[in-house]
Amino acid sequence: MKLFIVIWLSLGFSLANAAQPMFLEVPDTLEERVKPCTLCHGDIDRTGQDAYYPRIAGKPTGYLFNQLRNFRDGRRYYQPMAILLENLSDEYMREIAHYFATLPYVYPQPKSRAMSSEQIETVENLIYKGDSMRDLPACSACHGDALMGVEPFIPGLLGLPHAYLAAQFGGWRHGGIMRGQIPDCMSEIANKLTQYEVNALVMWLPGRPVAGKPAQSGTLAPEMVRRCRHLLSEKEIVQ
Repeated sequence: MKLFIVIWLSLGFSLANAAQPMFLEVPDTLEERVKPCTLCHGDIDRTGQDAYYPRIAGKPTGYLFNQLRNFRDGRRYYQPMAILLENLSDEYMREIAHYFATLPYVYPQPKSRAMSSEQIETVENLIYKGDSMRDLPACSACHGDALMGVEPFIPGLLGLPHAYLAAQFGGWRHGGIMRGQIPDCMSEIANKLTQYEVNALVMWLPGRPVAGKPAQSGTLAPEMVRRCRHLLSEKEIVQ
């Protein structure tokens, strides 16, 4: 009888302990706070059920901050992003942007696609020359000669998958839930491109090796600063 009572009491004590809530102490670090971001934006680009989630690791600080602010302030709209950011201050979003900008990122290997000589010529003209007759600046005029972007506000064009580029051009040209609520320079430029040119660009860019570094701030021509002022800070605009 005594043995039975001891066993019963031990079992009761164990069950009582199991019913107690378990609290796990989590360090109050920025890495922990941004985990809601990494649920979607992982280490690699991937497609979700209803949207495309681009990488954010390694992108320019100013660019990431501008996108966060645009979602918070309604200049871009995607409900999950709007809810996450609605109560965040500019200062806190700058911290988040800096955190992701400094994360290391291993770019995927280039994936070349078969292209005709005409397609390649079309792309290279758009990348390095533009088309003054249609008021199309060269891609390199904004994204840098190496196409790696311009610090700290303009992202690079290399190391991006075909599907992401196609989705972005589609959004700029046709609108959609992830696009801005107000026109921007990429919407204007993308709408001047033909579908043939878009197809050629999204085939050509993923086949280029990632090389070089982003151009430094202040290298944009005054014309590009005026045209894409929504991407820049007030400091950049007045230069």
